[in-house]
Amino acid sequence: MSSATKPSATKQITIIGCGLAGALLAVLLAKRNYQVSVFEKRPDMRKIDISAGRSINLALANRGIAPLEAAGVMSEIKPILTSMVGRMIHDDKGNQNLQKYGQTEQEVIYSVSRGDLNKILMDKAEQSGHVKLIFDADISKIDVNENKIFYSDSENSHEHEFQRIIGADGAGSITRKALQQLYDDVESEFSTEPLDHGYKELTFPSQKGDYAIEPHALHIWPRGEFMLIALPNEDKSFTVTLFLPQQGKTSFETLDSEEKVAQFFNTYFADAKKLLPDLNRQFVENPTGKLATVRCNRWHWQDKILLIGDAAHAVVPFHGQGMNCAFEDCLELVKQLDSEDDNWTKIIPQFASLRKHNADAIADMALENYIEMRSSVRDKKYLLKKELAFKLEQQFPHHFIPRYSMVMFHHLPYSDAYKRGKIQQLILEQLTQDQRDITTVDMKLAARLILQKLTAIIEN
Repeated sequence: MSSATKPSATKQITIIGCGLAGALLAVLLAKRNYQVSVFEKRPDMRKIDISAGRSINLALANRGIAPLEAAGVMSEIKPILTSMVGRMIHDDKGNQNLQKYGQTEQEVIYSVSRGDLNKILMDKAEQSGHVKLIFDADISKIDVNENKIFYSDSENSHEHEFQRIIGADGAGSITRKALQQLYDDVESEFSTEPLDHGYKELTFPSQKGDYAIEPHALHIWPRGEFMLIALPNEDKSFTVTLFLPQQGKTSFETLDSEEKVAQFFNTYFADAKKLLPDLNRQFVENPTGKLATVRCNRWHWQDKILLIGDAAHAVVPFHGQGMNCAFEDCLELVKQLDSEDDNWTKIIPQFASLRKHNADAIADMALENYIEMRSSVRDKKYLLKKELAFKLEQQFPHHFIPRYSMVMFHHLPYSDAYKRGKIQQLILEQLTQDQRDITTVDMKLAARLILQKLTAIIEN
């Protein structure tokens, strides 16, 4: 075994995981003169293509942009963003309808390549001179008593001595597993809730050097119990994701032949199938992914171990907030460092307590949004409520903001957005109970309900 590496400075942090959250946190800590060691199990993605099996692109919203701006990387990231103004709904007859996310030009989200964004953050971290990235690091043990990490690469075994660890190593976090071993009642403190739906990624190639469909929208083919979505890529292709039950009459389990796959797409996604010239090859070769929600009541052990991002609170992808929430974790952590003069004994439990409620809220909202995306967006009453919500926002901008907008375009805590969203939904249901058209909605009643039930929104 090689000799152990030791902390070289008083302000030393070890991060497990060099994905999006780990790399961003390294940048933010480096700006505060921390010496940061980042361990990543995978090879360096800047040298080897390792994108297979993971989401190729993600949705970046305001919550994620603020931490990137704080890290000073938005100028490098802006060129790789594609704006999406709303959901383009594709019905079963091939008709399309754009449902805008917000009411202003600024209320858009952005499609961004996971890999390209990760590479920019890695480069920025290394350029700081305060960050060492260690790839191909297969961690076998985290010894809290000895303050050591034991890991191996392709050639040797190694030890790394740490002061404190931040686990940013995703839903399958080895840091979380080490944390679990420190608590007696593991089942009540840590849970993984599998979703009985899975996903498979496909690709619409570009057509004659251009996008095959409208690029400035998130495309959805809602079909009740399942759906297809498509996000634009920089190279004029689209990343297409099929979300479908794992088992049952219509499921990944039953799509076990080329004929069944072709029939399934002909029946439910005929217009999309025309844009998939090699559907069968992609369907067979691309893996079927699993979806789950990770919840932790314990995010830390004393001031030695802390979880952030998916390691602490992995969510299903249906609100586009997994990355944004993880980035918000990073920014909130360094804000507390600044306000508490690097007092980690105080900061770590304080941070965990603050973020836990918000993580639970976005996890629940993401699950609810799956039903909305695959089913509700086709419903006439849903569309009436959405139209009314926009009107109420115009008239009461400090009291009534649609829940989707609170999550995507504002910095209101997730838990507050969730609570207000429930109240607002009850108001919308009451106002539209016997209505079919927005012109007949009782706006005087709307005003009374809003001012009685909702306080003014104050954002930091």
